[in-house]
Amino acid sequence: MKDLRLGVDVGGTNTDAVVVDGAGRIVAETKTATTPEPIDGIVAAMTTVIDQLDDAAQLGKAMLGTTHPTNAIIRRSDLDRVGVLRLAAPSSLGVRPSANWPEDLRDIVIGRSEITEGGFEYDGSPIAALDEDAIRRFASSCAGDVSAVAVSCAFSPACTDHELRAAELIAEECGDDMPVSLSHTVGSLGLLERENATILNASLLTVARRVVNGFRDTLMGLGLDVESFLTQNDGTLMTVEEADRYPVLTVGSGPTNSMRGACALAGLSDALVIDVGGTSTDIGILINGFPRESTAAVEVGGVRTNFRMPDLISVGLGGGTFVRQDVDGVAVGPDSVGYRVISDALCMGGTTLTLSDVSLAVGRLTGFGDPALLNGVEDSVCEAAIAWVDERVQVLCERMKASSTALPLMAVGGGAHLVPAQLAGISEVVWPPHHSVANAFGAAIAEAAGSIDKVYSYDASSREDCLRSATEEATDAAIRAGANASDVRITSVVEIPMTYVPGGGCRVIVKAVGPLAA
Repeated sequence: MKDLRLGVDVGGTNTDAVVVDGAGRIVAETKTATTPEPIDGIVAAMTTVIDQLDDAAQLGKAMLGTTHPTNAIIRRSDLDRVGVLRLAAPSSLGVRPSANWPEDLRDIVIGRSEITEGGFEYDGSPIAALDEDAIRRFASSCAGDVSAVAVSCAFSPACTDHELRAAELIAEECGDDMPVSLSHTVGSLGLLERENATILNASLLTVARRVVNGFRDTLMGLGLDVESFLTQNDGTLMTVEEADRYPVLTVGSGPTNSMRGACALAGLSDALVIDVGGTSTDIGILINGFPRESTAAVEVGGVRTNFRMPDLISVGLGGGTFVRQDVDGVAVGPDSVGYRVISDALCMGGTTLTLSDVSLAVGRLTGFGDPALLNGVEDSVCEAAIAWVDERVQVLCERMKASSTALPLMAVGGGAHLVPAQLAGISEVVWPPHHSVANAFGAAIAEAAGSIDKVYSYDASSREDCLRSATEEATDAAIRAGANASDVRITSVVEIPMTYVPGGGCRVIVKAVGPLAA
C-alpha cells in the first residue's frame, strides 16, 4: 500500500514540507523560504523533501495548506467580479448586499446586485414564492458582466430549495460555465454574514483554480500519482475538487494546521498553541484535539462573515520583525523582513536588526547565523526587545484562556525560539519535536470531516430524534468527504436554544471527523 503522506504548508515567510509514514512518523522534512510567486516555493519544498525518500512511489496522498486565497483578499488582487442575488424579499430590503464592505473591495468584487422574492422562515416555511422571472432577468444581465454569481437565501440552512432552483435558472440563462456559489454550502445562520462569505467565495474561484491546477501540475511534474487535498480552516481536509468550489473555506488554514500538528507531535489535546513565524504570531486553544471555533462574526479583509473559523489572536511578531533604537528607546515591529530574514538579518550578514538577531544574542536561538556579527549591538537593546516579546506573549496567553486554570503552552513555527520558558498561568511551555514544521505535519495528518448546522423544532419532533438526525447527516457528510466509514467519530455537538421563536426551535451544530479511507 502507498502509506506515505506529503504535507505542504505555505506561510508568509517559509514554505514547509514533510513526509509522514503510516504510523504518523516524520520520515523527511524541509523548510524553505516562501517565494514572491508561492507556487515556486511549493515546488522547491516538495522537490527537496521527495529527494530525501528511498521510494517516492510509496506516496499515496498529498495535502496542501496555502495562503493564496487569504492574500488575494487582503491585497485586493486577482479577485473575480461577482453578481449577487439575494432571495429574501420582502423581508430584507432595508440593507443592500455588500453595504458594509470596504469601498475599495466592493468596487473590485461587486457587479450586478439584486434582491428578489423568496426565502424561508427558521422552520422551513416560505417567506414568499420564488420569483423565477426576476431571477432569469438578473441572470441575463450578468452574462458578460461578471465571472461568477453568489446566491444567498433567508434561512437556506433550514431549506435549500430556493437556492438550488436559482442555480438551475442561472445555468439555463448563462450556461453551465457560469460558476454559482450557494450560501448554504459556505456559511451558517445569519443572512448578511453568510451572504458576505458566499460573495468572497465566488470572488476567489479563479485564484482557487490556479492553486489547484498548480498543485496538480507540480505533483505530476514530480512523477507522483497521488490523491490530493487542501486543508480547511477547521483542521480537516477537502478534496482539490471541493477546494475548486469552496476556496473561502481554506482561509485561516495555516494556523489551524500548526495547532493540529502541535497536538499530534506533543500528544496534548487540551492546550494553548502559539505559532510564531517570520512575520506574525497566532495563538489559539485546542479542545479535544481541535481548535476552538470562533463564536463571533469573523472579519476577512474587512468583511464580516460567519463561516467557521478558528478562535485566534494574531499580532505582528516574528523572527523577521524589525527592531529599532530611537530617542524614545527600543521599538519593535510590526513590520518584518519576512522571507528575507535569511539574508537581511544582521547575523546572516545583512543590515537589519531583527528579533532573530535578538534571540540569538540572548541565547534562545542557536544554529542560525553568526553571533559574532552582533558584536555591535548593545545588550540593553536586546534586553528591551526580548522583554517586549515576553510581555506580548504573556498578554496573548491571558486573552486566549477561558479560565484561570493553568494550561500547557505548545510553541511551534520557525520563530518558536522567541517564546520564553516560563509564563504566569502556564503550567509548562512545550516545544514539540519537529515543532518548526508543525504546520506541514498538521496538513499531512489531517482527517476528513462533515458538519451540520440547522434549526430543529423540538416540539415537532423529540430532542433525541433531532440530534440523531443531525448526527447521521454529519456522519454522512464526513464519509462523502473521504473519511473511512467505520472510523468516523462525533467530535462536537452544540445546542443553542432559540427562545425567541415559537415551536421549541433549537440550533444544532454537529461535527463528525474520521481518518481518510485507504
